[in-house]
Amino acid sequence: MQLRDTYGRRINYLRLSVTDRCDMRCSYCMPEAGVPKLSHGEVLSYEQLLQLAQAAVAAGIEKIRVTGGEPLVRKGIVPFLERVAEIPGLRQLVLTTNGQLLAGMADQLRLAGVQRLNISLDSLKPEVFARITRRGDLSRVLAGIDAAEQAGLPVKLNMVVMRGVNEDEIADFAAMTMEKERTVRFIEYMPAIQDPNWQSLVVPGAEILARLERAFDFAPVIRGELAGPAREFRIAGARGNIGVITALSGHFCQDCNRIRVTASGKVRTCLFSDTEFNLRPLLEAGDPDAIRQALQGLVAAKPERHAMDEQAADHTPFAMAQIGG
Repeated sequence: MQLRDTYGRRINYLRLSVTDRCDMRCSYCMPEAGVPKLSHGEVLSYEQLLQLAQAAVAAGIEKIRVTGGEPLVRKGIVPFLERVAEIPGLRQLVLTTNGQLLAGMADQLRLAGVQRLNISLDSLKPEVFARITRRGDLSRVLAGIDAAEQAGLPVKLNMVVMRGVNEDEIADFAAMTMEKERTVRFIEYMPAIQDPNWQSLVVPGAEILARLERAFDFAPVIRGELAGPAREFRIAGARGNIGVITALSGHFCQDCNRIRVTASGKVRTCLFSDTEFNLRPLLEAGDPDAIRQALQGLVAAKPERHAMDEQAADHTPFAMAQIGG
């Protein structure tokens, strides 16, 4: 079975949030004071999350990314991942993490069936990293990355590029692909929380590439059918890849293949749409066919593109941890 929207896009990728809790307060993700947390009863149980994942795969989803918040802060995450990995028809199980708890969990994640990690890493300078994340410890994250690679987990490192904050580290991040088979992705700043001065932080993808071209020779690489939105390249002689994600300056909506489900069971077919559908009643009723049919209907109503550009941010502000990054 395949999921297709009215624009002919095949939707085969689910981002599934298991918690809104996080042990960081990244400046582009949420306000410094944090956000109101979901109560225990508002967060979907692991049984409900598994039921949702099973229905999604039955409907045509082939790739599930488990997100948060920070998914590794939720107790019982490893047994849950094991059960998701066993769903017949699921081709990829991946996980996004900030890496702070990763050093002690990498082997468990690989054995559970996780096939790849996306790790947020916005600076290689301890003082800048601490300022961006507000609670982060760079040494712990770097130790987590090392542990993941030693465990045999492929790693993608995500750097949100911010003007006047970390843009001077672009070449340093790209150089991290030279000796190891890792991917470094440069992400345009996105105005999720709608900081009044957000436009001043945006470094367009074209400028990121221009900076890289001054330091390296590189060529495009072919993306897989389950790939995310990055345009990927390989520096001459490198073992890994670099990528650029241009949500604002060069939106990739025409190739969008994903939907999101929050930790409370609300579906978003576009990150920057204010429209949500609550799956909780169907999950509480325990009707997998109804859940599958609801997902099919929601995909059919997926918008053609988001309404943002580099000058406007046409959506209600939100913390990324509440949606699932």
